[in-house]
Amino acid sequence: MTKALVVDDSHFMRTVISDILEEGGVEVIDTAANGKQAVKKVEELDPDVVTMDVEMPEMNGIEAVEAVMDRHPTPILMLSALTTEDADATLEAMEKGAVDTFAKPGGTISTELSGHSEELVAAVEDVAAADPTAGHDVQQSAPSTSTPATDAAYVDNPTLLVGASTGGPNVVESILGALPREADFRVLVVQHMPDQFTSRFAKRLDQSSEYDIKEAEDGDRISGGEGLVARGDYHMQVSGYSNGRLRVRLDQSERRHSVRPAIDVTMESAAEHITDPLVAVVLTGMGTDGADGVRAVKEAGGATFAQDEATSAVFGIPERAIETGCVDEVLPADRLTEAITDAIRRST
Repeated sequence: MTKALVVDDSHFMRTVISDILEEGGVEVIDTAANGKQAVKKVEELDPDVVTMDVEMPEMNGIEAVEAVMDRHPTPILMLSALTTEDADATLEAMEKGAVDTFAKPGGTISTELSGHSEELVAAVEDVAAADPTAGHDVQQSAPSTSTPATDAAYVDNPTLLVGASTGGPNVVESILGALPREADFRVLVVQHMPDQFTSRFAKRLDQSSEYDIKEAEDGDRISGGEGLVARGDYHMQVSGYSNGRLRVRLDQSERRHSVRPAIDVTMESAAEHITDPLVAVVLTGMGTDGADGVRAVKEAGGATFAQDEATSAVFGIPERAIETGCVDEVLPADRLTEAITDAIRRST
């Protein structure tokens, strides 16, 4: 049975979360009212997973995550209120080593959480299965070339498709942060993430990369040097492509693999509509989403890559894609940008 430590400054929320987890088959071995208590109890009790509030007295969630990862690395699920401030803080906590996030419906002191019991239990179980140290502090190596990157010759009009889930935000950010602007990719990112977080995630990617990246809106068109992040709770389909410009459509059609947005929806539609070079990469995460998409891209003549097990917090998504036989290379996170750019380099 999965053993959990529940951390929240609200006694009411600690009780609600503990009851939900216990009823779902997770053993709550203790609770903590602030980050300082949490760090001490993680070291003493060695839980399988920690649910961590963001705003707490004495030591907040970000500080607690950093301390836990430094002293006793443990999978952490951030439980965040649906506010811009909490979204930013949660993404920072994930940068410090938290594996994933779960949005508290209804606010900080939520009476609505019980209506999402199954989702919370599933998120806790998924995070408990993660390797908390894999992919943490990912550093990308610069693309290796015989000439400076600014002089590299790339094929025209390439598109990069990135799919990730549990543990993915840091890896996605590291890949795009190292992506040379000269490669002139059109970039589409599908990161499984609550809809309240995708706009903030897109802004982080925009700030950390040389590409102009935003959260997708229905009907958006992008050209080289631009990117879109699928909006939470919406599938992002490539609906048209012409003269190096692609167009996307957002919809709330049926979930696929129990998720929306689905990596497969974006990759399959890209393979169907885009006639110029395609590169697809699937990263850390739980489940099977992305396998069909990788197959579609490969069948369309694109290059395909998967993150390796050693650097994946959860190896489910890459492993399922690899099993299709349609992945060109399996690589550690810090070598993926190099492989992506090499895939569109002109042969001399």
